[in-house]
Amino acid sequence: MNASMLSYILFSCLLLSVQAQNCSVREIIRYTKRLLEESPVSCPCRETAVSSCSCLPIAEPGHELACFVEGTKHMLENNIPSTTITERLNLIFQIQLDRKLCESLARGDQCQYKTKGNVKEFLNKILGTYQAINKPRA
Repeated sequence: MNASMLSYILFSCLLLSVQAQNCSVREIIRYTKRLLEESPVSCPCRETAVSSCSCLPIAEPGHELACFVEGTKHMLENNIPSTTITERLNLIFQIQLDRKLCESLARGDQCQYKTKGNVKEFLNKILGTYQAINKPRA
């Protein structure tokens, strides 16, 4: 391995750690896991039904932050499940979107999705997205 390759690898690791730090990855993962533990039993998403089964956007790649803001805002408005944790997540997502942090998750300010899911599916999308950022690259 030559010196330039080693420099490239070190620089890549530095960039990944900075991105993970700017994205508040560990904090989001911790909060999301807590919400998943508190969430009611998974129920089907029915947009026309008036029930505790909310339909939240399952984001298209690159539009995650806007959808995470929209979904957590909906959760807050409907008191699903822990308001304090959901408020923190919503604020973190809004800051990341406004300040253009986690650029891979925010190609635009509009939430784009093809499907909607219940609270557990939405929270699992958040968890999976930030766990992917947190994974060490080889």
